[in-house]
Amino acid sequence: MVGPSSTKAALAAEVWQRMFAFLIDTEPHRSQVLGRHDLTPNDSRALFALAEQWGCDASNATWVVDRLEKKGLAERRSLAGDRRVRLVGLTPLGIKTRAALSKDLDRPPPELLDLDRADLEALRNATRKLPQRRR
Repeated sequence: MVGPSSTKAALAAEVWQRMFAFLIDTEPHRSQVLGRHDLTPNDSRALFALAEQWGCDASNATWVVDRLEKKGLAERRSLAGDRRVRLVGLTPLGIKTRAALSKDLDRPPPELLDLDRADLEALRNATRKLPQRRR
């Protein structure tokens, strides 16, 4: 626990450790939401980031796209003028599932709802200062 005389780095470390522990501890909540949609964490990541850089190896991307195709959520497409290139896009069901998943994941876990309003407002104000990236 840091006190008032602690360095900014020590305070930031405590905040990060608490945020990270909270994310780890609330994993069952996220897994339950993903389970309702019959998705894995990587499936979810792919639904939100198909058009962005994933930062994973090609075999993992292939495996995830295969899973999404089997569920009817994504499809491989050819690039006009270059048959060697394969693109991946969401199907209408994939778009609908991504929207439903986003709505479900935006609902806070019970642990946050247990905090009083002042604490929630303080957390909101602090996290508004962090860079935001949509899933």
